[in-house]
Amino acid sequence: MNTSRLLRTLAAVAIAFGVLTVFSGGRALFGGTEARAAVGNAVDFVLWFNFLAGFAYVFSGVGLWRGRRWAARAASLLALVTALVAGAFAAHVAGGGAYETRTVGALALRLLFWGLVAIVALRGLKPTH
Repeated sequence: MNTSRLLRTLAAVAIAFGVLTVFSGGRALFGGTEARAAVGNAVDFVLWFNFLAGFAYVFSGVGLWRGRRWAARAASLLALVTALVAGAFAAHVAGGGAYETRTVGALALRLLFWGLVAIVALRGLKPTH
């Protein structure tokens, strides 16, 4: 698969991932008692990060789709900030804080995805001279 096609595929996944993240995060944050109960021991700062990051996923995905160089930097920033949130989450868990096991997998998936997108985008969206 050529880089352009791969970037478009990753862009489409990023946009879909973002929309789903905003929807599920918004529901968990603003959906009332039943929705909040469904997320169990969700860690509030992770939940808020995921919700807000969902908007950045859509924005970055659109930039990737359009072949914008800034989107590579945005993907890199998303990977970095996700790593920082994962570190803070690990500290929360190490300190005995309540959490859901699925949060570990979700953060790992997000970090791997945005790391991959950043690598592909940085290589594929080269500046023109």
